[in-house]
This record gives sequence, structure tokens and C-alpha cells, in this order.
Amino acid sequence: MTTPDPTPTRTAASLARGVTATGWYIATSMVFFLLGTVVVWGLVVLVAREGWRSPVALVAYVGAAVIVVTCTILLLTRYRRDGDLDDGDRPSWRRRFLSLPVVAAVLASAVLGVVAGSPLLGAALVGATLCLVRWGPGIRWRGVVLLEVALVVLWLLEQAGPMPRSDAFVLVFFSVALPMTQALSLWSWDVVLELDSARRTEARLAAVQERLRLAGELHDLQGHHLQVIALQLELAERMIHRDPDAAARQIALARTSVDEARDGTRALAGRFRGVPLPDELANAADLLRAAGLTVTLDVAADAASAPADLLGPVIRECTTNVLKHGGGTWAWLGLERVGDVWRLTMANDPGAGSTIGSGAGLDGIAHRVGVAGGDVASRRGDDRFDVVVTVPAEVASMREGTG
Repeated sequence: MTTPDPTPTRTAASLARGVTATGWYIATSMVFFLLGTVVVWGLVVLVAREGWRSPVALVAYVGAAVIVVTCTILLLTRYRRDGDLDDGDRPSWRRRFLSLPVVAAVLASAVLGVVAGSPLLGAALVGATLCLVRWGPGIRWRGVVLLEVALVVLWLLEQAGPMPRSDAFVLVFFSVALPMTQALSLWSWDVVLELDSARRTEARLAAVQERLRLAGELHDLQGHHLQVIALQLELAERMIHRDPDAAARQIALARTSVDEARDGTRALAGRFRGVPLPDELANAADLLRAAGLTVTLDVAADAASAPADLLGPVIRECTTNVLKHGGGTWAWLGLERVGDVWRLTMANDPGAGSTIGSGAGLDGIAHRVGVAGGDVASRRGDDRFDVVVTVPAEVASMREGTG
């Protein structure tokens, strides 16, 4: 069986569903709308009306526009980064509002308004910049509404002036709509981040729920048998002097109860441990999809005969590592038989700052697989992390014979 390229072919629809791609779409649209506003004002005011007669004003306008766009990109990056922090870990309002990108963008916006001769443009750009700062709940929207009213008033005042600059509808539209558009874009971005957080929480809760179910069944099983054993031993203790034979029978019954508890625990562990590998891989894929990753499965038709008690924990450990340390957008899971060995492959694209592969998880996997005569190989590149686990095919029959 030929192993295909694990990098999934992502369509436009899957990109739109990805959190990272959606963030890029939103940020790019915000930057282009801002750039469009500045370019339209420059073309209409500096070119059409001034006729290129003021090169100094043109240079000042272009320089200030570059500063505004650059600071907007920096603020969008900071906005995305601060979105992953708790409220207590976010910078104070002084650091947010008095940071260099905010101050530089506000000053450059004022320069653009002066060069264009329109307070409307300067106020719209200042408002768009302040929208990129994380405000408290509901504060941004109240500020945007007040700003929109102020922009309309400024436009009316400019129209009543001796030299109206904002008389073209397209200029008014771009300027007045800019802060509202930026606020709506950031709101949609926050919604996407909340959905992504909910997916990750769902994946963690699924794992916790499975552990709680195992803990509950183990508690019920052991609690019943331990209570019975305690009663039987108590009876034996009471009867040991006046009826040794009856006491011996109670001790024998207690021993039987111990055997039943041991067998029940072994059966419970086997039920959780002995999930067929195709199901194990399908469960892992579901968890990864719940976390927002695009997952590709490639499982051999006879994968159910692979050693589930050996490879099952490996799959769970690798899945946990991807969820906790991966930070990427796709994952690939494959299981195939190559000659006399089973080969399990898991790959994903580690995100920026990912620590996948640097912890003790791989060492634990290597020890578990090495005891069974298998091998673990991992490789990390710039945009891909692979783990390949090979185990002898006869491990399954050997374990069945010794179980």
C-alpha cells in the first residue's frame, strides 16, 4: 500500500472554515479597506483637484499613509495575540492606548487629514485606529456609534465651509463607513476565536468524559467487591474461635471475591484498551476535527488485526500531543501493514511557537514500543512534524497467547 502525501488538499471552503485562514481573510480585508480609503482620498484630492502641483504634500500624504497601514497591521497582530490571553494577563489600558503603533497611527492620521484639508478623513482614520485596541465589553460599540454621528456632523460642517473637501459621495462613504467596518470585522474575528475556543474545549471535555466514565466503572466494580470482601473477613474474624471451619469458608469466599475483582478489573481494562485500531483512529480524528483541524485518515482494510493494546495508547498520546502542542491546521493519520510489521504514521503542521516533539511524550512512546521490539522515528521540518511507529506483526498473536 503506497503512503500518499499527508498534506491534505485544502479547498477554499476548508480554508474559510480554518481559524487561521479566517483570521487572514478578515485582517486582509480590513487593511485593504483602509488602504482603499486612503488611496481614494489621495486620488481625488491630491491628483484630481491639485493636479500634482504640490509634490511636498504628495510625499507627506504617501508617507503618512504608509505609517497608518503599517501600524494597522501591527495592531491587528497584537489584537490576535492578546485574544489568546486571559483578562488578567492582557496589557493595561495605558500600554494598549499609549503604545507606539497607536500613537504613530493617530499622528499620521492627523497628518493625512491636514494634507487632504479634511477633518473628516483625519477623524475617520483616528477612529479606525482606536477600534483596533481591545476595549472593555460594549465600550467599542458605544464609541463607534458616537464616532459615526460625529463624522456625519463633520461632513455637514465641511459642506457648509468655504472650500468643501468632502463633497464627493465616494469620499464620504469611505470615511464614514471605515470605523464601523473595522469594528464589525473585529467582532466577527472575536466570534471565530470564540468558536475555536469552544471546539478545543469540546475536545478536552471528550477526553475528560472518557476518563470519568472509566473512573466511575472502576469505582463501582472495586467498591462492590471490596465491601463484600470486608464483610466476609469480618465474619471470619468473629467465627475463627468458635467455628474455625465456618471462618475458613468465609476466608475462601473472600479469596474468591478477590479473584472476581481482579478478573473484573482486567476485563474493564481490556474493554477500554482493546478498542479496534480503526475505531481508535476514527476517535482520534474526531477529536482533532473538534479542535478545528482538517484530518485525513488512511487505514488499511485489515487494520483490526493490528495490536490495539500496543498501538492504541500510542495513538492517544500522539493525539494529545497534537492537541496540546501542535497548533497547526491539518493532521494525517495512517496505519498499514508492510511485510511483517505494522506501520503507524501521524503527521501535522506545527504552528508558530509549537513545542510539539520536545516533551517526554515521545520518550514514553519509544519505551513502550521498544519493549515489544518495535521502533519509533520522528522528524520535524519547518512546516511538518512526523511520527512513524513500527511494531512486529506477531506482537498481536504473542499477546493473545500470554493474556
